[in-house]
Amino acid sequence: MPAKEFLKQQDAKFRLLFQDNPLPMWVYDGETLRFLEVNQAAVAHYGYSREEFLNMTVADTWAGPGAPSSGQWRQRLKDGRIIDVEVASQSISYGGRAAVLSVLQDITQRNQLEEHLRQAAKMEAVGMLAGGIAHDFNNLLTIINGYSQILLSALDPGDPNHTAVEQIMKAGERAAALTRQLLAFSRRQVMQPKVLNLNQLLSGLESMLRRLIGEDIDLRLAPAHDLGHVSADPGQIEQVVMNLVVNARDAMPRGGILTIDTQNVELDESYISTHATMKAGPYIALVVSDNGSGMDAATRARLFEPFFTTKGLGKGTGLGLTTVLGIAKQSGGGVEVYSEPGKGTSVKVYLPRIDQPAAAESEAPLARAVRGSETILLVEDEELVRSLVRETLQREGYQVLDAPNAEEAARTCASYDGPIDLLITDVVMPKESGRELAERLTPQRPEMKVLFMSGYADPAAINGGLVSGRSSFLQKPFTPAALSRAVREILERNGEASHAGG
Repeated sequence: MPAKEFLKQQDAKFRLLFQDNPLPMWVYDGETLRFLEVNQAAVAHYGYSREEFLNMTVADTWAGPGAPSSGQWRQRLKDGRIIDVEVASQSISYGGRAAVLSVLQDITQRNQLEEHLRQAAKMEAVGMLAGGIAHDFNNLLTIINGYSQILLSALDPGDPNHTAVEQIMKAGERAAALTRQLLAFSRRQVMQPKVLNLNQLLSGLESMLRRLIGEDIDLRLAPAHDLGHVSADPGQIEQVVMNLVVNARDAMPRGGILTIDTQNVELDESYISTHATMKAGPYIALVVSDNGSGMDAATRARLFEPFFTTKGLGKGTGLGLTTVLGIAKQSGGGVEVYSEPGKGTSVKVYLPRIDQPAAAESEAPLARAVRGSETILLVEDEELVRSLVRETLQREGYQVLDAPNAEEAARTCASYDGPIDLLITDVVMPKESGRELAERLTPQRPEMKVLFMSGYADPAAINGGLVSGRSSFLQKPFTPAALSRAVREILERNGEASHAGG
């Protein structure tokens, strides 16, 4: 073969393997690190022209002090963006000098997704722990708050013990709020979703938010016109707003501007690819921004860690943003935080947008608790909670059959001759759950309704049929008054499922 033809073939192979390779490739001097050749993929990906590359060294692309020590580099593109790159290099001879041929692959998106998955796994593990703690803690709070309310109603306002019991009640309510945060963070709150317009919700909160932040902070609401609707629990969304507003307030100790705006947004596949729990499509963005102290990269990296806080000792639980994230994810959305030191912080909460009209607010007052005479089968493994519920119901006139576990409840149900109007059962019990017990007993007594109660409930169980047309749910901790209302409501209701709160 003539030499000229051979060189032509070699040139064609070079173009195929180097110039036309879809991955960025370059050759640089092994001593000076100066670029000797780059392919078209490198030019397109990094943003520099070939001529600019040939006047640079590899070190000019590194995003950090010193030379990279592994096969993964952090590099800066021409537009300033930082990327993670996996590098495979080979020593070669190029033009008679020692050189290095490198093939580069941008793995930024892969690393982000892996980090999201690691964070999700960590959150799930801590969430399971938090949910279990909340369950046990809510049993204790049901006892503390329940008997405190009974004592308070029995004491004359002039009694010297009246104030002491009031303080116990207040402490119990604060503890209950903390367990609600734990459950929201772990995504184990029982949701009561409604079709909401966030503009209306924010308008209703405005006066309270102004009192919360004080006079030295300028609150500005910027609602979007023609804002779509979301399906979410209004109490949880209020909790989201309150947590974000408190964080913004604390970031501006000398005052500043706090802006809350709403937006219709479309999240595409490129955004969703780094947010594994979300789907591409229409969303509503709730944005809370401040011009306070802001956060550095190290702080931002730990924002969603449970119990991490930048506030002083005793001034924060470290559950604020984890609670926000838990609520957003439980509603099918997500959270994005933008912040720089000295430039403030902006938190975007994304919730899926739906094409349904917002639910009309009912103006009917909450039904007053009514005394009853029905027979109730009570199943609760925590003895003190069982005693409180039994005493409360007996005072209201009900006949109560109680059992400490599912097996004993099944025997009572089988041996009792009269009608049983209502089964009240804890959801989480040893050996057999409240749901399994209800499924076992209701075929035997089809007239019996069911009121589930728990300080912790698996959302999959709730959504999978725990609550139906003839059943309801009461979240622990609850007060005797809330229990009485929930019992009367389920006994008198023939409509669709509902959740009762206390």
